[in-house]
Amino acid sequence: MKKTLLCFLLVMVGVSSASAADVVRLGTLKFAHYGAVWYMKEIAPKYNLEIKESVFPKGIDIIPAIIAGEIDVAASAVDGAIAARAGNVPIVIVAGFAKGGARIVGRSDVKWNSVADLKGKKVGVPRGGAQELVLLAELGKYNLTFSEKSDKDVQIVYMAYADMNQSLMAKNIDAMCQSEPQSTQAISKGFGVEIIKPYDTPIGEPVRTLIMTEAMYNTRKDVAKRFMKCFVEATKYFIDNPKAAEQYVREKMFKGQLTAEDYHDAIDNSSFTYDVTVQQVQVSTDMMVKYGIGKMAKPPAAKDYVKLDLLEKAKKELKVK
Repeated sequence: MKKTLLCFLLVMVGVSSASAADVVRLGTLKFAHYGAVWYMKEIAPKYNLEIKESVFPKGIDIIPAIIAGEIDVAASAVDGAIAARAGNVPIVIVAGFAKGGARIVGRSDVKWNSVADLKGKKVGVPRGGAQELVLLAELGKYNLTFSEKSDKDVQIVYMAYADMNQSLMAKNIDAMCQSEPQSTQAISKGFGVEIIKPYDTPIGEPVRTLIMTEAMYNTRKDVAKRFMKCFVEATKYFIDNPKAAEQYVREKMFKGQLTAEDYHDAIDNSSFTYDVTVQQVQVSTDMMVKYGIGKMAKPPAAKDYVKLDLLEKAKKELKVK
């Protein structure tokens, strides 16, 4: 009887411990450079967390879920965070997790010398993503006008990430500003060639950010701190162990559908990081205003919602520079 009671108590303690994990609802995307963010759920129990992951088509699609109270933290390009804050969505930027991850790719049967050759062409790009921002910045640098109609130098064709490679292959568009690993795959499969990695404008390499609801940042401080430590550890693991990172992304995220060569080419153009700066966010905001992205009535000031204290504390505790 005593042995049975002891076993019952041990089982109940185990159940209690398991149920004590704090749930964090994470919105993310399926791109190679999001690998460390995906990996967080694997080590979350170490921080007494349960990360429930929801995968979205593009960053801007996560915002309605945040508004509906369904997401606590999201991984998205910085422009998505800026647009959300401009729309009075109560979020703060708490870290960066990748940089780069964009490439302008043209049809392989067309000769390309520079972005100037996009004149008279159709260019595919997702609406509201980092790719749109860097594409328009490049067109602006080359003094090329653009619209969704055929009345300007460049005709913009808005489409989903998942549709662009097929459209380029079918020659329905002449070029695209695509993410990774899709841009790398277009090149390796022979129907696309690189025109430029669009990082030579004031934006530089577009940064991907972790955004957190103000509710979590302000009222679930302990959970937020543990989440950030989990993020820093996951990112450090990916940076320090590139072979393990590759295996996780190729096998767990892409289920063997991403070759080793494509993975390396993609990550070479979209490196993992922890960091983002107020200046990076402000420059992106200014460029969004310039090119009418997000149609922000009142652009937010980066200094008001870039909150890096949790990141810096997590890096210090885990001895990460």
